[in-house]
Amino acid sequence: MRIIVCIKQVPDTTDVKINPETGTLIRDGVPSIINPFDENAIEAAVQLVEEHGGEVIGLCMGPPQAEQSLREAVAMGVNRAVLLCDRALAGGDTLATSYSLAQAISRIGDFDLIFCGKQAFDGDTGQVGPGLAEHLGIPQITYAIEIEEVTDKEIQVRRLLADGFEVVRATLPCLITAIKQLNEPRMPGLKNRIKAKKAEIELWTCESVSAQESRCGLDGSPTNVIKTFTPTRQVEGEIIAGETAEEKAGTLIDKLRDAQVL
Repeated sequence: MRIIVCIKQVPDTTDVKINPETGTLIRDGVPSIINPFDENAIEAAVQLVEEHGGEVIGLCMGPPQAEQSLREAVAMGVNRAVLLCDRALAGGDTLATSYSLAQAISRIGDFDLIFCGKQAFDGDTGQVGPGLAEHLGIPQITYAIEIEEVTDKEIQVRRLLADGFEVVRATLPCLITAIKQLNEPRMPGLKNRIKAKKAEIELWTCESVSAQESRCGLDGSPTNVIKTFTPTRQVEGEIIAGETAEEKAGTLIDKLRDAQVL
């Protein structure tokens, strides 16, 4: 079984600054981590390969420092790591990003599954996975909470909905987006971390994946950011004082009655 996991490096901070001209994140000098949902995607892929055999290929599109996230993925069990890195890719929206990743996957060749996190913590759109499946012309199953069955030709997945669950069966190759409840990502041991430090990270560019620069980065992004701002807090919180839980509960009830909630 050959599985590709798409990994994104995201800022590890709440102090995020935005370029007012482009509407994109300013990443220079900001510590970064693997997008948390992508860790669930990595774990799902590694578990399947441990069960069925094969290899997991980690694919990341980002600046040179994103190599560190790929090394973390290798420490978690990824067998091969590819970094798609090119100045022409900078500032891409979800359409440009999914196109660029699709070009890289086409270079990788045959695969059975693609795993992505359901969304990135910085963009929070949840569009790249579905967009990637569309570019590649393969079925997709989003919000996977359980991988129920995998055969040589099909996969059956339980997906989480707003009001329940849905079981979906699709033919391979297929793209899956992972949610937090899918699994518990493993913590790599010292031996695997040492191995990851020495691992080869393949560096690819737009040219090496035959991507048209006009469809990548800002040039290939039809999304226009009209305005960016930091949300303001509308209501301040209040801490209810009291010696006992009963006293605090009584005060809370009185406040709710005064507000005509009760």
